[in-house]
Amino acid sequence: MGVPTAAAWAVTAVFALLVQPCVSRLVRLDYTGLGPGVRQADVAGLLMALAMVAMVSPVGFPVPVAGWQALFVLSACWFFAAGLRERSTRGVCRRCDFHHAVSAAAMVYMFAAMPHGDAGHSVWPVMVGEDVTGTFALPAVAFACVLYFAVDTAVSVRHVARTRRGAASPPEGAVSRSVCRTVMSAGMAGLFAVGLVG
Repeated sequence: MGVPTAAAWAVTAVFALLVQPCVSRLVRLDYTGLGPGVRQADVAGLLMALAMVAMVSPVGFPVPVAGWQALFVLSACWFFAAGLRERSTRGVCRRCDFHHAVSAAAMVYMFAAMPHGDAGHSVWPVMVGEDVTGTFALPAVAFACVLYFAVDTAVSVRHVARTRRGAASPPEGAVSRSVCRTVMSAGMAGLFAVGLVG
């Protein structure tokens, strides 16, 4: 499962680049007109980007697994409930809410199923380094995650292309949000694939 250190730095940089548009949207957008669901989606995007930076960074993991899992369990439950009770006033489609729920649940699984280390306490996931061995526990779940995020990447690319070609101007922040989702889904698919091959 070990991600080579040079590759980990490159992937860390890509995920770190996703933090800026997430923060930018949260700071500058008028969510009163866009709907509260849009702000929640932007916060979820920022949380995912920060977690992925922490997970693949060769520097180390600043928060123990249980802390990340607690955040993502809450996020998964929140977005699953939002998808079930969808209201048009939220400003986000039901499919987007369910995507955030699936992404958060996938992160909970990733944190739990990847090899752990650090002085026998098993609180730090170990992903980076050529000497890291092991694969995800329950590989069928990891394979399902690879498929889901690969398909979501393709669908998101198509959505970005359609939005840019469309005659109507998309809502503010929509293109940035879609590009971030595309990159994040591709990264998730890649990390799950790496975890499968060990």
